[in-house]
Amino acid sequence: MQLTVARVGKAHGLKGEVALDLRTDDPETRLAIGERLETVPAAAGPLTVTRAREHQGRWLVTFAEVADRNTAEELRGTELVVEADVSDEEDAWYPHELAGLRAELADGTVVGTVITLEYQPAHEALLIEETLPDGGKARTLVPFVMAIVPVVDVPGGRVVLTPPGGLLARDADAAIVARADDADADADAVDGADVDREDG
Repeated sequence: MQLTVARVGKAHGLKGEVALDLRTDDPETRLAIGERLETVPAAAGPLTVTRAREHQGRWLVTFAEVADRNTAEELRGTELVVEADVSDEEDAWYPHELAGLRAELADGTVVGTVITLEYQPAHEALLIEETLPDGGKARTLVPFVMAIVPVVDVPGGRVVLTPPGGLLARDADAAIVARADDADADADAVDGADVDREDG
């Protein structure tokens, strides 16, 4: 299984350095000097790290195979990948380990299926395809934090969600139904009320 470590962004300077959009939480290891990374597309690599540094919140990397800005620009959009099976870190998972897991609430109600793990500026998020009460489908980003996803049970094939109200698409559907029910109740109240006819 190939896992994406980063995507190459803009060239930085004139000597082949590039900015990376990280897809790993361990850049010090993945981008260590001497690391040889495969690429997608394969024709762009492999690439060997000769220098890596953090600059203004982004990682800048130089590769042995990239000597100038023009070559660096040609790499833009290239994915840097490594071979990996499962994460050996506690409370850490690769996207392919999470994809396909059943997403359910604490009471066992099935919400849908995890599609992938997406990397957001503030934190990672699970992309979940919800199965709505009416049988429809909706995709929802759920922050991948302990308070909202307290249980990740890969062997059991599930994640447990404790989402705040309004986070899931099914909450919006429920709110619409509730508003419709309230409107019907108001209409019934008017129909059954003793309403005085206005003079005139």
